[in-house]
Amino acid sequence: MAPESAAPQPPDGTPQDAPEDYVGLGAQEAEQRARARGWSSVRRLEPDAIITMEYVVGRLNLAVEDDRVVRCWAG
Repeated sequence: MAPESAAPQPPDGTPQDAPEDYVGLGAQEAEQRARARGWSSVRRLEPDAIITMEYVVGRLNLAVEDDRVVRCWAG
């Protein structure tokens, strides 16, 4: 049984967490919050990083500039 403070999980395993809520947070705080809320993978990227577009269930992507999250999305 999951602890009461755990965010509810939908059937696909992705936390019910709004990625836009991470924008403006410090990078380390955002990573810690994401892991605490059930994201199985957290990826920190440069804002203009070239990345593959494969979708990974449970992954949260953080675009970080000057140690602040400027963009965030699931997958």
